[in-house]
Amino acid sequence: MGEIRDPLPVKLFVGVLTSLVDIAPKAENLLVDFFGAVDLRSGLFPFDMTRYYDKEMGTPIYRYFLSFERLIEPSTIADAKMRTNGLERAFADERSNPERPINLDPGYLEQSKIVLASTKNFSHRILISGGIYAEVTLHFQEGAWHSFPWTFPDYKTDRYHAFFTALRDLYRNQLSRMGVRIRRRAES
Repeated sequence: MGEIRDPLPVKLFVGVLTSLVDIAPKAENLLVDFFGAVDLRSGLFPFDMTRYYDKEMGTPIYRYFLSFERLIEPSTIADAKMRTNGLERAFADERSNPERPINLDPGYLEQSKIVLASTKNFSHRILISGGIYAEVTLHFQEGAWHSFPWTFPDYKTDRYHAFFTALRDLYRNQLSRMGVRIRRRAES
């Protein structure tokens, strides 16, 4: 019989998607109120791999990522998704155009994978709590990020992978400072 162990804490991040970059600072401040200090921020990326959100969000759309200093318990990603959905609703209530001013996608990074939270069920997603599903979007193997058939097209790009590699390095340093032994051979 396998031994049940407490999971290691993970690195929370939020992907911010908007055509109204002027509202991003307010959204970031609200995210900080919920999740604590930001310790890594990506550059601003054009969201140009799909037109899926154009009608409800306007154009051009940009994405950037924020990660938070405080590590979380993996199962709390469901609560993070509920909180970010509440923020999205608040922004939509403040503005009528576009219909969806901001999309906030929480996820977490651990040494070997990126997990995203979603309200949408599908064959590759697992229910984790109260209508919130999780999917492994990327996995880290042999020193690089790898995608799956269901991985969103933008998450397959090197521009995101560079951010997630920097975030992984930051996370591994945090674990090391906590006294967690970092596996080198299997992870790198």
